[in-house]
Amino acid sequence: MKKKLVSIAMALTLAVSALVGCGSQAGSGAASTGAAAQESSAAVSASETASSAESTAAAASESSQAASTEQAAASEAVTAADAAGTEELGSGAVRVATLKGPTAMGLVKFMDEADSGALSDGQYQFTMYDAPDQLVPLVVKGDVDIAMVPGNLASVLYQKTKGNVQVFAINTLGVLYIVDNGNPVSSVADLKGRSIAASGMGSTPQYVLNYILQQNGLDPEKDVDVTWCDDHSMALQMLMKDDSLLAMLPQPFVTVAQTKADTIHVDLDLTEEWNKTQEKAQNPSQLVMGVAIVNKSFAEKNPDALRAFMSHYEESVKFVNSNVDEAAALVGKYDIVPEGVAKKAIPACNITYIAGEDMKNGLSGFLQVLNDQDPSAVGGALPEDDFYYTAE
Repeated sequence: MKKKLVSIAMALTLAVSALVGCGSQAGSGAASTGAAAQESSAAVSASETASSAESTAAAASESSQAASTEQAAASEAVTAADAAGTEELGSGAVRVATLKGPTAMGLVKFMDEADSGALSDGQYQFTMYDAPDQLVPLVVKGDVDIAMVPGNLASVLYQKTKGNVQVFAINTLGVLYIVDNGNPVSSVADLKGRSIAASGMGSTPQYVLNYILQQNGLDPEKDVDVTWCDDHSMALQMLMKDDSLLAMLPQPFVTVAQTKADTIHVDLDLTEEWNKTQEKAQNPSQLVMGVAIVNKSFAEKNPDALRAFMSHYEESVKFVNSNVDEAAALVGKYDIVPEGVAKKAIPACNITYIAGEDMKNGLSGFLQVLNDQDPSAVGGALPEDDFYYTAE
């Protein structure tokens, strides 16, 4: 694969990362006890031309999260976390930090119930952030009890906190897609000889793409020409200017892009392609973009509170996937993405809730793939068994 790094100075309203999320505004402030806070107020402004689609990238500020900056940003933030100042969050409630994107979408029913006072088994304080690196110092210093983060960042935080982070659920599977603007492909094999615009060099998107190519007999260095862009907006702009290209983009950014250009079509779902590579594996892994983590000390001292949270979260995810129109209205209410975008994006965002041994098997295999390519992606080493909270 010919490696090209595009660095073009562009004026963007907001930048985007894949899972799980590269936003440009800090999430600040905390909700009053028992209320679901909305601290990120950056609105997605629609533009009239496809070339301005990058300004709507805030609609996908996490999705990916998950994924174009979660490694690089997390590494820098982890290094500085011990000295970083963090906001004082309220006491008495379970303090939850989430990212603006698919993971927050899965929480909207739960947040709405907490906000309305409909829950009687506890108080919950939700704060939404734009980028994973904003959560790092909060987690490291114990200023949040539960957080939604990219899968590999959970492992990085486990290493940084010396084991004081546990993952209890997978909440987002793959959100990466290969799209075209007039010259489609129908299989991974068809990618041979093609040029792809993408972002996330040196992090999850690159590892995922390389793995899928290799598992299909393609050499990432020779058979595919990838231009690694600074962000998804730049990749989209390249695609719009050259219809011979393909692009690797995350949801809900794909849906946002399609509202700006009806010539963009989805060719390959990389989650499906990942699953095909696992069909004969003894311990199949999953393409994990986002997970839910808990402070281990909190889990040990408050097992009932954690179980209650897990139950509400699972119910919320089921509601979102089963009641798309109602869930989309809540997504719009909480300013995650506009309601119209959410209606189209939710079915493609792979919002899920996987706990217990299935979570452990799926995530551990994914982290192994990343570790094999670059150990720094998981914090330098794979986490021990105590990383996985599998209690029912």
